[in-house]
Amino acid sequence: MGPVEIIGVASSLSLLAGWRLYACVLATGLAMHFGILTPPVHLSGLAGLASWWVIGAAGLGFVAEFFADKIAWVDSIWDAVHTFIRPVGGALLALAVVDPGSTSLAVMTLLLGGSAALASHGAKAGGRAVLNASPEPVSNVIASTVEDGVTSGGLYVVLAHPALALGVAGVMLVFVGWLLWWGWSRVGGAWKRWNDWGDRL
Repeated sequence: MGPVEIIGVASSLSLLAGWRLYACVLATGLAMHFGILTPPVHLSGLAGLASWWVIGAAGLGFVAEFFADKIAWVDSIWDAVHTFIRPVGGALLALAVVDPGSTSLAVMTLLLGGSAALASHGAKAGGRAVLNASPEPVSNVIASTVEDGVTSGGLYVVLAHPALALGVAGVMLVFVGWLLWWGWSRVGGAWKRWNDWGDRL
């Protein structure tokens, strides 16, 4: 696996972990445990995810997140708690991809992986908070289902076809950027309407 593929896998896993950390850990662990994915030497740090203890814990987290993420405001509480968990998980997943013998590369990957996971987590949490303010409950379930699908598809591509992982990371970055812009514009519009209403009083 070349440096481009390594960067692609590390960045993709970090960005996806910002949305669905437990799904990332579970999918990677199961693929390694059953031999669906035989990690190259550069991915040997991920081998610990194949432990049944790790798979079991990730499975419980995945089930809890799957349901919590589809209930309005429960998802925002879940996101708030995971503000401290997803970036760390994303950083560690990215760190497991790089050559552990390179200290400078490991530190850079740890920082960038955590930042990528935090950015995607922030975009997700902010977008959900905006959706939760709407009176209808359907959009929340649709958004969660779309996130499930994107995460599943992204994980499949990254784990089965590492050469395409950089493309997945690029698409994720564009989508995360759009989601951050969309959430910020909605909040800014609501703030302006609030100020206009206050000025009329």
